[in-house]
Amino acid sequence: MAIGESPVTIEVPRGQPFAATLDDLAARGLLEHPSWLRAYARATGADARIKAGEYALPPGTTPRGLVVLLESGDVVQHSVTLIEGWTFRDLRRALEKEPFLENTLAGKDDAAVMAALGEEGQAPEGLFFPDTYLFGKGTTDLEILRESRSRMRRELEAAWRARVTNLPLATPYEALILASIVEKETALAGERPRIAGVFVTRLRRGMRLQTDPTVIYGLGPGFDGNLRRADLERDGPYNTYTRTGLPPTPIALPGADALRAAVAPDERGELYFVATGLPDGSHEFSSTLAEHEAAVKRYLARYRKRQTEH
Repeated sequence: MAIGESPVTIEVPRGQPFAATLDDLAARGLLEHPSWLRAYARATGADARIKAGEYALPPGTTPRGLVVLLESGDVVQHSVTLIEGWTFRDLRRALEKEPFLENTLAGKDDAAVMAALGEEGQAPEGLFFPDTYLFGKGTTDLEILRESRSRMRRELEAAWRARVTNLPLATPYEALILASIVEKETALAGERPRIAGVFVTRLRRGMRLQTDPTVIYGLGPGFDGNLRRADLERDGPYNTYTRTGLPPTPIALPGADALRAAVAPDERGELYFVATGLPDGSHEFSSTLAEHEAAVKRYLARYRKRQTEH
């Protein structure tokens, strides 16, 4: 007899005997003869091979088909998506909200999380690769972090191996820092190498990067969305207006495009860029301060025009 005439989801808790799972199915009216299936599983040794997890039973699943499915470990797959440009705080918040993940890190600070990952003392920002991760119900948040961390290692190592010669970056970690800045500066993949080129040119010349996203990151969660002149003038480790070189850590999760841009920048001698104010989110690039100031005026004119239209 088939188990159910419509799709059914069942869960096999870790450590639960197969007999208890069969009793649960019988109690739900999904299995008429649990004792027969119990005896069959015991005789074939299948009861020792059942894997815990959440399973979707297609309509018409037979009792023997049930055993085969539970032996396979082919559990229902849920997903969580980590977004490019997120901070580690954003990432942790997303994991905490995911109902099918087992939350083991609640109440632990970032240092404790990194210690649990075996990287005690390492700053977590930027170390996790943004992507969609599949998992079975009951997977822990730490397991997702471990998978994402491993993926970032592989992506960063591959990018670093493909870097151009004479790059003014000493380590893969410095490339990761630059990639995180590039990620925050533009949402357009096609612009990322060129924006990386501006920053690399500035690094070569010993110029300050003067990038707003690093200042905003340094302001922390108290940032109200309005970056003020006083913020740009207040010195701090992430203020690239007051300090030369890269900030001490990444400022966000960079994606694959930003990683590649950081190690293979499109250098054209350009030192500045500013938003165009166009709907496509593009930027205008300049090689001289005079050109840049003219571009800023064009942006402000478009901005004021939009404001009057609304």
